[in-house]
Amino acid sequence: MGTVAENIVQVLKVNEVRRVYGLPGDSLNGFTDALRKDGTIRWVHVRHEETAAFAAAADAALTGELAVVAGSCGPGNLHLINGLFDANRSRVPVLAIAAHIPTAEIGSGYFQETHPQELFREASVYVEYVADPSQMPRVLEIAMRSAIELRGVAVVVIPGDVALARATEQRAVRIRRANPVVTPSRPELAEAAALLNGAKKVTILAGAGVEGAHDDVIALADLLAAPIVHALRGKEFIEYDNPFDVGMTGLLGFASGYRAMEAADLVLVLGSDFPYQQFYPSRATTVQVDIRGAQLGRRHPVDLGLVGDVGDTARSLLPLIERKESRRHLDDALSHFAATRAKLDELAVPAATGRPIHPQYLTKLLDSLAGADAVFTADVGSPVVWAARYLHMNGARRLVGSFSHGSMANALLHAIGAQAAQPERQVVALAGDGGLSMMLGELITLTQNRLPVKVVVYNNSSLNFVELEMKAAGFITFGTELRNPDFASLAEAMGIHGRRVERSEDLEQAVTEFLAVDGPALLDVVTEPQELSMPPAITAEQVKGFTLYALRTVMSGRGDELLDLARANWRQLF
Repeated sequence: MGTVAENIVQVLKVNEVRRVYGLPGDSLNGFTDALRKDGTIRWVHVRHEETAAFAAAADAALTGELAVVAGSCGPGNLHLINGLFDANRSRVPVLAIAAHIPTAEIGSGYFQETHPQELFREASVYVEYVADPSQMPRVLEIAMRSAIELRGVAVVVIPGDVALARATEQRAVRIRRANPVVTPSRPELAEAAALLNGAKKVTILAGAGVEGAHDDVIALADLLAAPIVHALRGKEFIEYDNPFDVGMTGLLGFASGYRAMEAADLVLVLGSDFPYQQFYPSRATTVQVDIRGAQLGRRHPVDLGLVGDVGDTARSLLPLIERKESRRHLDDALSHFAATRAKLDELAVPAATGRPIHPQYLTKLLDSLAGADAVFTADVGSPVVWAARYLHMNGARRLVGSFSHGSMANALLHAIGAQAAQPERQVVALAGDGGLSMMLGELITLTQNRLPVKVVVYNNSSLNFVELEMKAAGFITFGTELRNPDFASLAEAMGIHGRRVERSEDLEQAVTEFLAVDGPALLDVVTEPQELSMPPAITAEQVKGFTLYALRTVMSGRGDELLDLARANWRQLF
């Protein structure tokens, strides 16, 4: 009989796990040594366990397969929590091996003691403590199946001595994902069809749940003459080849998406957990379809909630839908989208001589010059705004981010997992200067693991999105200034190709050369710190807040900041 750790590796191998992300530690020795002996599963060595968890999340998001991460006892596996929260909220299958202190010491306040089975409970769909070898591999099998079927994080907490103990059983079961057909009942479908057929102006809100259902949703929109608004997590799955697309809604979205929702008398929500209640129309009928019944009506009251897979449900609805003769609502939404898109593109231009580079222009260049099947990752904050508005998905490209959990510093960390999972693809990380500096050491992970990730730094010397939130709420910006190093020089010191760009006229060539580098590269772009990312609808409270910010800023002796703000945004303000 081999050890419990060796059996864990065997089970992972049978289930075609090809990578484990982590950082070694004494409580993990049994597991990492078992990986070494087997030699078929790659150990992706990172510099911080948080990175390992984010990388595993991106791996699972791209491949659709179970990704695995490991952390040593106490602080080691505590560092996993933020990335595991992200994976769990993004609904991707991740297995975490969380090592524990020696069994005999549990409960004594031993060195590095925590209670990981309690700490991980909120960040997982399953967590269990292995106190005895006889529990394995059964607990491991339950954990893997939970992660796969519930699309979330499963955590196996195991003391180092249990991992090194002799296994009582050596079975290695292959866990296969079930592929059920999930549709509402016939009476529910008939009720939904009656509501849709009776409505005059239908708008579809599409979220991440439309993955794999692109053509069915397009066919439904055609019959309903419905513009399709997408949430950010639905962008990569529904934006492309879509004649009914009118952009996003929400704080990062387009005026056209907001208007298409407001003008509707019925909103059909497909696979979306879009969280911002203020962007749902108050007077429209709402029909929601989600594979998880608990999601129905969670964000906005529904008139009819349907439990079902979006694709299966759409295909069942299509024969029941009467083609709408009037296309006025759709035509109006498309016309507004075209005008909105043109205005956004007008902002993506070179800056005036002597001014920092507009982030819109940088993102538009990345969009046009990156590969047709590139994987983009984007930091929470202003890089996400520009990614949402200027990156175009085409059915082959992917966009990965911390879109539900909203953690800083995710772009580089997600990019590590994306590149490790799919080394043949171009991976471009859109990193904020605040996010990158938070986890700067992970640039070394790129060289250590020979990962040719391309990192673009939106270097505006500030926590830019936080500043925007402060201004909108009426606060004087405080504590948001960043005194940055030359990130390109830092990258060079780490063995990464680095280049810094400060002038718009140099940017296109720099981006072209940067993307063509054979290996990891970093492009440090000095961008306009005062660029406003205007929401699609500005509330009276935001106007009041911005006015208060302006008055307080002048009264505090910082009036030059307002002049700089106006100078940077005259294109949007006038």
